Amino acid sequence: MDKCMELSDMRLKRLEADLAIDRTFTKGQEIEVVDCWHFYTDGSSVDALFYDVSDFKDGMNRIFNIVFGADLEILAFCLMDTHVHFILHGKFEACNKFLHEYVRRTSMYFQTKYGERNKLDSIRISHQMIDTDKYLKTAICYTLKNAPVGGLHFNPLDYPWSSGPLMFRTPDTWSTPRWMAVEGEELSQFSFRTRRSNLKTKSVTAGNIKMIDGIVLPSEYVAFDVVERLFRTHKGFNYFMCSSKEMDVEARGGVVSHLSIPMQELRQHKNELCKELFGQNDIRKLDIASRLKLARVLKSRYNSSDKQIIRLCGLIYDEVSHLL
Repeated sequence: MDKCMELSDMRLKRLEADLAIDRTFTKGQEIEVVDCWHFYTDGSSVDALFYDVSDFKDGMNRIFNIVFGADLEILAFCLMDTHVHFILHGKFEACNKFLHEYVRRTSMYFQTKYGERNKLDSIRISHQMIDTDKYLKTAICYTLKNAPVGGLHFNPLDYPWSSGPLMFRTPDTWSTPRWMAVEGEELSQFSFRTRRSNLKTKSVTAGNIKMIDGIVLPSEYVAFDVVERLFRTHKGFNYFMCSSKEMDVEARGGVVSHLSIPMQELRQHKNELCKELFGQNDIRKLDIASRLKLARVLKSRYNSSDKQIIRLCGLIYDEVSHLL
């Protein structure tokens, strides 16, 4: 690959060794892997990390900005509206720093765009150590399956805000999401001002980084070709996609709790109720008493966790949980 972020030969060999790709595969035998991690945020900590498509686009480019030059590799990722998942390879310190920096920059984005200060101060960041090739494959598939499990109408390999669309695709043929089907542009074609606007940074050189619709293509920063070699075949990948279960990952310490209805749908109900009860479209215009009433109505009508509803209504869980 002729890419600015292409792995060096030394780094590629280390990645292959750590993921046990360079060892003889024996069916039914698990092989130890090292320096692999599942990092994620708790979806019940905030009402949203991304409100709309423009937020997701910025969130995608934020990954590129942070991983550019970092001593780690992204094996898989998924951005959901309330939480994120990353499967990373590298030393713990580098991977931990990566996700904390991602959250920090996302918080800055909210402050600049929406005027919401310190929005992500209470978000919980967690991790799991991945110790075998089997669990690595399971964690990758768990990450890619987050969208349909969360109730979104997407095939896991077509969800645009993840690395799923990169997996086992035939080159130069039509595929979804849309940016997989359209010939992209290189970052060098854009002016410095446009690059700065899209990527929110001054430090990235133009290079030959592929972009489309203002998004750096995930193939520029995800080691998907190495991940394909980990699964070895389409058949092996499909097997893990079908057989891996939420409990296989959550039993190791728990991750995002899934709601009975999708978060986007619950947020829509919140907006409708806000208009119905108070004649307001913006919850930020409501006082504490009105927000608490809104939370109580949501709780009575929809089967969702107290913590999620309280966060969705802009309240502090420890202060109002006993009132709900």
